Amino acid sequence: MITIGYFLSKNREYDNPIGVVIAVVPAFLTLLPTMIETTPINGETAVEISGVISYGNIGSKGVFAAIITGLLATELYIRLTRSKKLQVNLGDSVPPAVGKSFNTMFPLIIVVSLFAFASFLIQLTGNDFMRIIEQFIQEPLRGVGTSFFGYLFLVCFGNLLFSFGIHQSVITGPILDPLLMVNMNENMAATANGEAAPHIINSAFHQVYGALMGGTGSTIALVIAILLFSRYQAYKDLSKLALGPNIFNINEPVIFGLPIVFNLPMIIPFVLSPIVGTTIGYLATSMELVNRCVVTIPWTTPPFLSGFLATAGDWRAIVVQAVIIVALVFFYLPFLKISERVARTNAEMSLS
Repeated sequence: MITIGYFLSKNREYDNPIGVVIAVVPAFLTLLPTMIETTPINGETAVEISGVISYGNIGSKGVFAAIITGLLATELYIRLTRSKKLQVNLGDSVPPAVGKSFNTMFPLIIVVSLFAFASFLIQLTGNDFMRIIEQFIQEPLRGVGTSFFGYLFLVCFGNLLFSFGIHQSVITGPILDPLLMVNMNENMAATANGEAAPHIINSAFHQVYGALMGGTGSTIALVIAILLFSRYQAYKDLSKLALGPNIFNINEPVIFGLPIVFNLPMIIPFVLSPIVGTTIGYLATSMELVNRCVVTIPWTTPPFLSGFLATAGDWRAIVVQAVIIVALVFFYLPFLKISERVARTNAEMSLS
């Protein structure tokens, strides 16, 4: 929410992004429920308390509400501060910094008051803004986006965009990452309480088995395929340089150096590779051959170590990741051979 307000105002070429943040934060706070229900420690009956902020509402559960508030409050605040009717002229004797602060005071009051009034109207219906966002936006999106086929569609579509030079995190990241984060937090909370983790697909699964193992499109498998089976020296030289970054899931040297971008023979496996990894990981997890991912890991964690850590020390995750990499090596291989022939032909034509 804070970063949305700050960078959106910078994008709108607004000269006081910190002022936007000062408006966005209280606007969001006014939308939080004033009464929450909680169960005391060692208690059996839930009680209602007021005057507190629930951690859940400002955590992953409130991500979509914060995004919506950040966008709306920022746009409204910028428009109001640019309105000459709300600007205050204190005379030439007043320092410019003081006059400027007065010019933003009324827009700030208006923005916070409007959001507070909207929250009041919602609460008159016996509901609250967070619950409405959760029921009508977040949960339907999470149900679709973190389902097996919904997840595959989003990651494959993101890889398709990446193959044309548009980083997938810019387009699908804002949609998919909050959904996966909510699932991850629920898994961690369930594990901490000694309960079974409810979700297979979450942010750690995304890194361990899904689209990000060995870099976007699991290109570590492509690098291994080149080193083992390729006879094209240019590809082998590039793969030797790219192997180190790929181990830490950084694969721009392959995507833009091989390249995969605008290279049709390589775009096809790059886009479809998440289907292989996700299917194997999902089946292994659903059949309880490996524990569910319950630990958040950095995105740069290398394969094998990432599976071991994300599943809270289940060595079988390493085996599953190894099976995925081997499968993807042979999945990439026929397309790699086609790309080699095209590259050799282009090189010969350029020399002739």
